[in-house]
Amino acid sequence: MQMKNIRFLAIFILLSSACNTIHKSTSDDVLQYVDPYIGSAAHGHVFVGASVPGGAVQVGPTNITEGWDWCSGYNYSDSVLRGFSELHLSGTGIGDLGDVLMMPYTGKIRTNVGSQQDPSSGYSSHYSHANEKVSPGFYSVKLTDYNIAVSLTASERVGFHKYIFPHTDSARVIIDLSQGIGWDSPTKTFIEKLNDSTLLGYRFSQGWANDQRLWFAIRSSQPIQDFRVYDTTTLKSSDSLTAKRTKAVISFGKNIGKIEFKVGISPVSSENALANIEAEIPDWDFDAVVAKAQDKWRAAISRIKVASNDAAKKRVFYTAMYHSMIDPALFNDHDSSYRGTDKKVYPHAKFNNYTVFSLWDTYRALNPLITVMHPELVNDFVNSMLAIYQQQGKLPVWHLMGNETNCMVGYSAVPVIADAMIKGFDGFDQNLAFEAMKTTANTGEFGLKYLTTLGYIPADKEVESVSKALEYAVDDGCIALVAKKLNKQADYTLYKKRSEYYKKYFDKQTQFMRGIMSDGKFREPFNPFQSIHRENDYTEGNAWQYIWLVPQDVHGLIDLFGSDASFTRKLDSLFVVTGNMGSQASPDISGLIGMYAQGNEPEHHVAYMYPYAGEQWKTAEKVHQIEQEFYTDSTNGLCGNDDCGEMSAWYVISSLGFYQVNPASGIFVFGTPGFDKATIKITKNKEFVIRAKDLSDKNIYIQSVRLNGKAYTKSYITYKDIMGGGNLEFIMGAKPNKNFGKNPQDRPIDN
Repeated sequence: MQMKNIRFLAIFILLSSACNTIHKSTSDDVLQYVDPYIGSAAHGHVFVGASVPGGAVQVGPTNITEGWDWCSGYNYSDSVLRGFSELHLSGTGIGDLGDVLMMPYTGKIRTNVGSQQDPSSGYSSHYSHANEKVSPGFYSVKLTDYNIAVSLTASERVGFHKYIFPHTDSARVIIDLSQGIGWDSPTKTFIEKLNDSTLLGYRFSQGWANDQRLWFAIRSSQPIQDFRVYDTTTLKSSDSLTAKRTKAVISFGKNIGKIEFKVGISPVSSENALANIEAEIPDWDFDAVVAKAQDKWRAAISRIKVASNDAAKKRVFYTAMYHSMIDPALFNDHDSSYRGTDKKVYPHAKFNNYTVFSLWDTYRALNPLITVMHPELVNDFVNSMLAIYQQQGKLPVWHLMGNETNCMVGYSAVPVIADAMIKGFDGFDQNLAFEAMKTTANTGEFGLKYLTTLGYIPADKEVESVSKALEYAVDDGCIALVAKKLNKQADYTLYKKRSEYYKKYFDKQTQFMRGIMSDGKFREPFNPFQSIHRENDYTEGNAWQYIWLVPQDVHGLIDLFGSDASFTRKLDSLFVVTGNMGSQASPDISGLIGMYAQGNEPEHHVAYMYPYAGEQWKTAEKVHQIEQEFYTDSTNGLCGNDDCGEMSAWYVISSLGFYQVNPASGIFVFGTPGFDKATIKITKNKEFVIRAKDLSDKNIYIQSVRLNGKAYTKSYITYKDIMGGGNLEFIMGAKPNKNFGKNPQDRPIDN
């Protein structure tokens, strides 16, 4: 027994050494600063595992779900694994996916998961972070209870598993199609043994995605010696099984050593999943696949490079970039075929089809960042949304694996498409896009029937009426900008008017946005701190947080307050006031500075509103404070759900020194730069370089700005200026230059 352990230890050391060689970084390699554990504890909900940028596969460890903080399937506080699933969400507030869970184990055949308290009662296992490694495109862990070393990597549509077993006569792997994450539950599953090294199957499930359909193929590097299937009651030797909760156990011979599996997925068919394997990972060179995955991450993350002597800040920044590129995820096969929202197959599409559109979150920072950092993706995203429109009759709200979840409020695909059109992207049908935006704005659902007839949504007729109306106003403001660009005057007039409906909610006496009843009066009683989760006038927030959801018309909001001074006094108070939100407050209200909530997306533009009133220096203070308090390089380094990269994207773009307040204007408002130098790679031969002279933890205030060597007095910069390449220089100091950006002509414009 001792000799066997020594031999296994030698194998494990050699494996670790090989992995270390794969992941060895040069001194200027950005991947050395990416730590996927950041945000994996508490409420960050980030994915931990192996993927490539925007890949359909996110293969990684899956814990036994212990509650809300396991929405991604993994939480750093845990110590028990139930297996390794091909699909995970990253940073969401709802759990789903976890499809095609595989788990190697030894000993007698076991088909149940086991429990957190007693994993050995099933096939689960303890593990330790000391024996776990994760980096972009790679994950490895030792399963303590079985002495099995597991390594994972991925291509776009294929997960690659490597298991090294100890000397044993019972090397087994279970494929458990009954397992999912969070709300996910199987409705119909199937697996068949095609030959001694190939399995095919599908998993249909219901959860957040109401009708998810996934096909898969599994290739084994060694012949399967025994194949058994289980349907929750009977374990039998059979080449196939169709059931609601299918499981399969595959066994191998004595002292099998290393076994590898390639798991291809497809939204179309098992045959396509197998073709994805052949196209993307035809060989059995695990290390080469890791290297290729990491090269893809290295190229993607290197689109922006920062210079700083603070290694921790660089870890936060580059990890945020990494997290911002996990989703949206591909939802097609290698041959570009995909299954639409209407469940029809669309063969050989002329664009890459995507899913996981967390639009209520990402229209604020992530999508504008993508137009700068990865403009080559924008047309595919828009074409995916337009295809969804044609298939379901409206643009996506929160789209997941070919399903409309209708999660969150607003029609938030509109700002993303409008932003693309305003910025000049034209790789899609512009007329269809404008039609889709208008059709979606007039569905009549979720309070829109009241808005289009009454000009407001009665709070006694529709829950979250204030948040819905304010988000609709943002979206309509974006439609107005597109109508203006397309010279459609009637549409411009209509949607500009609708974008100003927010004014009806503003109570000048209390200076809050308040619910309006059917009789036209504000709801009483009124408590601006109250936040009853999903049952009041506000979505995941309270009246303090929803005063400011007017990014499309900040100057109009200032006018409601009566003056710049009155506006800034109220905005100042947001960051200092405290009050009891009640025991039923949404858990999403996190990352608080006063009542400002960085942990939830409706606040993300708020710190950047000061320059509209001529006080840019206050934005510098608030942005610096937010970055210092809520973004760290610890496992608890995010103050709220990352929401498919939105929380991370806010940090990335803010660290560059600016933020796009109006989601479709192409106007980036100055905050404070986070690094001495940041270089954005625009094209192969063009860069936009941002320098911050005399920057320090104390020198956070912009004294003056130079753009391409010339004095620049505006407190914002345009998308056109950034993408044109050149140099932006901030001169920094320890005291505010209160005159910078103060003149009305230097303040940000709304359109």
